[in-house]
Amino acid sequence: MRVWRVLVLAVVVSTLVVAGCVPPTPVSQTPGGQGQAPRLEKLTLGLGYIPSVQFAPFYVALQKGFFAKEGLDVTFRHGMETDFIKLVGTNELQFAVASGEEVILARAQGLPVTYVMTWYQRFPVVVFAPKGAGLDTPKALEGHKVGIPGLYGASFVAWKALVYAAGIDESKVTLESIGYTQAEAVSQGRVDAAIDYAVNGPVKLRLAGQDVDVISVSDYIDLPSNGLVTNEQTIRDRPDLVQRVVRATLKGLEYTLAHPDEAFAISLKAVPEAGGENEPTSRAVFDMVLDEWRIPQGRKLGWTDPQRWEQAVRFMRKMGLIDVDVDASVLFTNQFVESP
Repeated sequence: MRVWRVLVLAVVVSTLVVAGCVPPTPVSQTPGGQGQAPRLEKLTLGLGYIPSVQFAPFYVALQKGFFAKEGLDVTFRHGMETDFIKLVGTNELQFAVASGEEVILARAQGLPVTYVMTWYQRFPVVVFAPKGAGLDTPKALEGHKVGIPGLYGASFVAWKALVYAAGIDESKVTLESIGYTQAEAVSQGRVDAAIDYAVNGPVKLRLAGQDVDVISVSDYIDLPSNGLVTNEQTIRDRPDLVQRVVRATLKGLEYTLAHPDEAFAISLKAVPEAGGENEPTSRAVFDMVLDEWRIPQGRKLGWTDPQRWEQAVRFMRKMGLIDVDVDASVLFTNQFVESP
């Protein structure tokens, strides 16, 4: 989902997402105070639009030396997910965080990107409305005005997925482009409901004292979500590099889940603006995304479900989001998660 667009204080991805923004010049970040092995391989990893506590596993992997132990000197670069996916597809950038639908769209355009590690376990986009308004099921949205950032990106894909899976009559819903003002638009009554990331608008309104009803897209259709993406050339020519990046990232994710307080503290050092008066909001967001990262019982951390990709391809083809057939089997691989 474009990884996730982020609320400026701490809220997502993308996946990540304000049109026309240019990624800042990357700044190398190496573990402070830790001895570095000589000749570490420099690597740039594309994250979401701006720094956020939602990237805690990556900050942890850096600060705890997991990347360094794999012989990597990592630089985080923030920018637009759509830009990153194109750069990865042309091998101008070897790794980035991206959402499942972006991988499918890229493949439909002939870009040989491959998803190599699941990060978020559920597709994180929701529709939310004021508590008690009666808008707590997809069909209840018919006859109402629903706000959306625009007819693009993860929010639009999520809407089409909900229409597809829940049988919403689109002709009975007024879809209104409102930019990234979902919480304000719902609170002020400019729209009846809005489409947003679960850790964005709903969290913002709850912290402001306004309860909401939430319709989770993942409750109706199970789509692949945010994860680590590379390209076919890197997998073919540098499988060792892919393995090391995946291994270090998984260690960061595992450590974050096991030590959330320490991980949050590390994130505040990486993203100082998330602290101070913004810390309560940042912590609420962080605690919520932890639930999105936890794996179901019996599933391996980082593993991606082939059926999710097959279902996503069918849905996107039927709803006209892609206009060519895409082979679901080339979209992902679990080989680097399953290897030691």
